[in-house]
Amino acid sequence: MSSAVRTLLATLDLEPLEMNLFRGESPQVGWQRVYGGQVIGQALVAATRTVDGRQAHSLHGYFMRPGDPSVPIVYEVDRYRNGSSFSTRRVVAIQHGRPIFTMAASFHRPETGFDHQSAMPDVPPPEELPTEEDIIASLPDSVPGHIRRYFERERPIELRPVARRNYLGREKAKPVQHVWIRATETIPDDMSLHQCVLAYASDITLLDTALIAHGRSAFDPDLMLASLDHALWFHRPFRADEWLLYSQDSPSAFGARGFTRGSVFTREGLLVASVAQEGVIRIRRSHTG
Repeated sequence: MSSAVRTLLATLDLEPLEMNLFRGESPQVGWQRVYGGQVIGQALVAATRTVDGRQAHSLHGYFMRPGDPSVPIVYEVDRYRNGSSFSTRRVVAIQHGRPIFTMAASFHRPETGFDHQSAMPDVPPPEELPTEEDIIASLPDSVPGHIRRYFERERPIELRPVARRNYLGREKAKPVQHVWIRATETIPDDMSLHQCVLAYASDITLLDTALIAHGRSAFDPDLMLASLDHALWFHRPFRADEWLLYSQDSPSAFGARGFTRGSVFTREGLLVASVAQEGVIRIRRSHTG
């Protein structure tokens, strides 16, 4: 197993402190703030550990303060309700005595019912797309060092964008992008763990989609991006270590906020999850005239 996946699974393996209290650590990779997907994934782990025999079907979270990667995060779980079919949990992530993130999650016992879904977009399979190594090799010498380091470092989630220009280009285009994603190593056969890994990955590239309409990139030094809220619905079983198509679009950006949506499909075309997020997209004052 790669060191990046081992680190991810260790990051998601929260330490129990007391009933309904858990502690999570952040990888020390030099980031100034905790990656939002990490907090979402850890919060879902905390909630899952208080539910028996039911799978998460939805979560809704709000980011209130940036996380400090140098200190642990404490997750406090409220067991709101255990019904005959659904269980509801509330999780508060705390650092320095203050909440940085809050989340409500709902869990559902297995049932049968109606079945329909939207069709998967027609895109090339991941095998026909450049690997991350190919992307690194094709980067021009003029690419800034922080962009090159982003692509060169080992990560637990492999990305294969269908249109690479969305990452490096400056052309204005329809705010839609499709990215194949998967964990870079096999993950244990625990559906709840696969859900938490997808929760971690669901924050990757999502807010960036809003920038495509403006010919901008998340790497632009004059931009400040931050997630405000995040919602995730799990529809069907899946494996996070097999290729999933993350199809994203941005219906609106206004007032320094961008709204984005995502649909996650297996390569067989099954819709397994849906995502929605709003975030701050702001030009830094030091870069304005």
